[in-house]
Amino acid sequence: MVFMNIDAFFATLDAYFEKNEIDKIDPFLESSLAQAKEEEDYAAYISICNEMIGFYRSTSAFEKAYVAAEDVLLLMEELKLDHTEHFATTLLNAATAYRAGGDYAQALRLYKQALQIYEGLIPPEDYRYAGLYNNMSILLEKMEENEEAIACARKALAIMEKIEGGEIQTAVSLTNLALVYFKVSEPGQARELLERALAIFEQDGEGSDEHYSGALAGMGEACYRMEEYDKALEYYERALEKVKLHYGENVSYGVLCENCAAVCERMGDVPGQTRYLDKAREVMEKNSR
Repeated sequence: MVFMNIDAFFATLDAYFEKNEIDKIDPFLESSLAQAKEEEDYAAYISICNEMIGFYRSTSAFEKAYVAAEDVLLLMEELKLDHTEHFATTLLNAATAYRAGGDYAQALRLYKQALQIYEGLIPPEDYRYAGLYNNMSILLEKMEENEEAIACARKALAIMEKIEGGEIQTAVSLTNLALVYFKVSEPGQARELLERALAIFEQDGEGSDEHYSGALAGMGEACYRMEEYDKALEYYERALEKVKLHYGENVSYGVLCENCAAVCERMGDVPGQTRYLDKAREVMEKNSR
């Protein structure tokens, strides 16, 4: 049996992202998955499902992400892959989708399952722990478990700072840690971390990394809290551009529009406030369908 060319699949998918042809990605993923299923190409099926989980999460199509996650996890269990690194990585991917969709209990369960598998297979200084700890930190912050969130973010940062070529993930860890410091009312410390993160994103990633928007939004929050409203709006608007570039007008885009509206209100810019609120409403309604 001739299996599908998975390299060609990723080349096409990458091209859609590079050209910002977001509307072509969903049907391409669906048709590719159908092909892999018909050919019983399980390796391709697993890879495509993981891409679907990430894409649907980023575009706020959470129910579709959950379906893909449950499908691929069940398949991997049937194939006796449920104690492998690949299974742990898929668990992490699925957990992040559940976290983004607001199902925190399920997300935490899957993150812990992934951690348990990693602990039996890879050394503690492995970079994959950093990704897991970063994601757990974000979740714990949302669950108001701020001290645990700080501990996870610091674990991720300690790992990435020792890894050559780990600058971008170091910036991600700095951003996550900064966001928790906002929660515990330490905006000054948060701002220092974000300044370090932005410098890395702009120097090593040339501002192109998908996580750059998070650091920009965080700096917008820092400036807002310090009543530097002009700067806050500038950072939020830059974050909007990056989110739209990578993910389209998803829920995060809508939240950033709400943040821009709040800044405009503080600045006495009523037209700007109205414009951003209208856009936020439009985006939220579109993503709730």
